[in-house]
Amino acid sequence: MARTRKIPQRMCVGCREMKNKKELLRIVRTPEGKVEIDQTGKKPGRGAYICPQFDCLQQALKAKNLQKALEHDIPDEVIEKLKSQI
Repeated sequence: MARTRKIPQRMCVGCREMKNKKELLRIVRTPEGKVEIDQTGKKPGRGAYICPQFDCLQQALKAKNLQKALEHDIPDEVIEKLKSQI
């Protein structure tokens, strides 16, 4: 009998929907306090996930959900990188 692996689910901080972890972008606040985009999904620190859609990013920034999730202000250069990746 074949075993199926459970696919990890994460909530988007923009639309608040549960989606597969691999479909989302991860933003991480490192232990040093630096906020950056985590391409690998494995960097240490507090992470937040967002859909790769402009609407979700706008919602997350407007409601300050990204800042609340990371417990830190988001630098403008990180916001610009997110916009360029989406």
